[in-house]
Formats: sequence, C-alpha cells, structure tokens
Amino acid sequence: MRFGDQVLNRIYRKGMLEDETPDLPVSYEDLRERAHEEMSEEAKAYIHGGAGSETTFRREQDFSDWRIIPRMLQGVEERDLSTEFMGQEIEFPLAITPLGIQNLAHEEGELATARAAREMDVPFVLSSLSSTPMEDVAEELGDTPKYFQFYWSSDEDIARSFLNRAEDAGYDGIVLTVDAPILGWRERLIERGYYPFLNGDGVANYFSDPEFRSQLENPPEEDTEAAVQHFLDIFGDSSLTWDDLSFVFENTDLPVHIKGVLHPEDAVRAVDAGAEGIGVSTHGGRQVDGSITAIEALPAIADRVGDETTITFDSGLRRGSDLFRALAVGADVGLLGRPFIYGLAVGGQDGVEHVLENILADFDLTMGLAGRDSVSDIDRSAVTHEREL
Repeated sequence: MRFGDQVLNRIYRKGMLEDETPDLPVSYEDLRERAHEEMSEEAKAYIHGGAGSETTFRREQDFSDWRIIPRMLQGVEERDLSTEFMGQEIEFPLAITPLGIQNLAHEEGELATARAAREMDVPFVLSSLSSTPMEDVAEELGDTPKYFQFYWSSDEDIARSFLNRAEDAGYDGIVLTVDAPILGWRERLIERGYYPFLNGDGVANYFSDPEFRSQLENPPEEDTEAAVQHFLDIFGDSSLTWDDLSFVFENTDLPVHIKGVLHPEDAVRAVDAGAEGIGVSTHGGRQVDGSITAIEALPAIADRVGDETTITFDSGLRRGSDLFRALAVGADVGLLGRPFIYGLAVGGQDGVEHVLENILADFDLTMGLAGRDSVSDIDRSAVTHEREL
C-alpha cells in the first residue's frame, strides 16, 4: 500500500490540472478555527475545553520532546499500515475515540461519523453518551470494526443492560472508561452554566434502554425532565474499585479494553484483572488539570505491559507525525478525538473522511520517510527524547 503517495498525487493533480484545491482546511489549526465558526458557543466550550486552567489540555498536544530519527535507503516503496486490535486485524493503527454528544457538532452526529469510518475502514468506538442509540450506529457501521465505550452506571441492572445490548448489536469489544468517576472542573462550561445532558442531549442510549425506561413513571417522550434527572442519578459510580471489575467480565463475553490509565501500576492491575488492552489517556485533558500528559505517561506503561497487552493512546493526536511518535513510544493504536469532530462540524461525513484521510496519509508518508515499511517495524529506536540529545 502507498496510501500517502496516492492521496498526494490526487490532490496535486486536481490542483495543477483541474484548478481544484481541497474544500476543507488541511491543517488542524485552520480546521479548528473553521469548526468554531460553525459551532455554538456552548458546543465549542464542551468540545474544545479542558479542565481548570487547561494546562494539561495545552501540554498534551505537544509531542516535540520526542524527535523522529529518519533512516535512509530502507526500501519503503510498499508500506503495510495494518495492525491488530482486540483480536481483530485492522487496516490502519487508528480508530475514532469515544466522543459523546456529536450532534453538538453536526445534526447527523454519530451516524455521519459512522458512515465516514465505514468508508475509510477505520474502527469506531461509540460513546455511551452518544446522541444516537448504539443499535442504530452499529447498523450504519455494518462490518466496520466497532466497539462500545462503557460508562459504568451506579445501577447494576442498567449497566448490565448496556453490556448485553452492545453484544446483541454486534459490537466487537467493550472499552471501559475508568478516568471519569466524577466530573472534572471545566471552567468553560461552568462560566456558561452549561451541561448539555440537562437538555436531553447525549442520553439516547439511556432513553432507549429497556431497563432505564422500566424505572421511570412515564416514558422519556412524555416526561423528559424526570428522565434526565434519573439519568443524572444513575450516571457514573465513584465508589468503584479494582475489585469491582469482575462485574464487567461476568456480564459480557466481549473482550474488554480499559481506557484512562496513566500509571504503570494501574496498567498492571488492568492486565491482571483480565483486560485485553489498556488505553493511555487524559480524557482529552478534561479531567485533572495539571496531570501528567498521555505522551509523558506512555513510555513507562509500555515498558511495564507492552509485551503483554495491546495499548491504545489518545489525548493530543493532531497529525500523522503525532501518531507515528505515539506508536514509536509504545502504543499499538491511536484514538483520534478533536480533529475528527471538527471535521464533522465543518463537513459532516465528508469532513470526517477528509480528516481521516489526511492524518493517515501524513502518517504513511512519515513512516516511509523515517525508513519504516510497516507498523510493526515502528519501535523506540525510531525516536529519541529531547533529554537524550
């Protein structure tokens, strides 16, 4: 495969021979600016903002401490971008991260993103807090690798129902998010007094859940306020410990990936508990202001469990060169967040495809120029840290 070459050749031929340039911004910064013009102030605050002073949010986007070491004359004409995730062979080492309430960016929300993922053959991780029920998104994805991100409800019957529904809908695995037992302090939202769930946004999986509905006096369609309040009452559980993980493993036959790990000891505990993989993530810098960033946490975690399990990485990926460095430092798959949602905001399905294609082309070209012809060949020797120079 020469994915990046093909994308570049198409763009340059259209530009030179047909006087046609890309409709949507190519750089992440320009894309973000265009998306912010399309979004409401509330949606921008929800999607763009991080926790507190946003120190971690800003720092997580800086991969510059890790420098790529290009090698020459390595025979990289044909490049293999495939890898494995949760027992499945996937075309690219990239997936859509679980990002909730996508209708804040575009009216078609997760359905448009799912269509783009299907067209690009990029795996999709659906948030529990989606604006479209999990069954509808699964149908849109078809055979595309798909995983359901599980926020653990304090009501065990509802939690069990979510796991069963994901399995019945054909999802290939569960991505258990553990870094949000309580809400982070997000000043952009607090200043606006804005919490989208109070509008009934992002609760489609709950309002469509038979167990959730059975606990209401009236259906959500008849009494939305009461349904939203019940959602708030049962969403999340800050009492959970590592010992409680057995509940998840006992209630699904799907592989479980534990996302939100930043400490090597937590990574070891996740693997020991039976997880098929762990996700290194700061929740997009939205939970703990001043925390270690994901790229800072990744090397130590990879050193401890990288030979035993699959490691995903998110929080800060903006370009293909970021993805290359994350893989070199120890990740197996990158999860893409804000870039794709900004693509969704400016162009719906086409916008998401535009972002995915550009990042994958950039990654492929970076990989080849660094002298690596396969994802499996990207390791720590491909980079050096600033302090080692």
